[in-house]
Amino acid sequence: MTAEGEATHPYVGLWVTADGVIRQRLLPEGRYVEARGKREAAYTGAYWVEGSMIFYRDDIGFSADGEFHGDVLHHAGMVMYRQAE
Repeated sequence: MTAEGEATHPYVGLWVTADGVIRQRLLPEGRYVEARGKREAAYTGAYWVEGSMIFYRDDIGFSADGEFHGDVLHHAGMVMYRQAE
């Protein structure tokens, strides 16, 4: 992260499963919002990126990780694709 809190990695934006059910928005200030089905903020929390790895800690303390392969994110058994906003 920069001093201003903006992300210094290329992964900010919207990531979506192929069926569109799970949508994860990575915000530039190091926060994320994950929608599941009709629940627009099913999970929220902080994230940080180290190289191609992403680490999550949601607002209730659960942690997870994932890995980027270009415009594909592998996270918690899911495959998510970058989607233009």
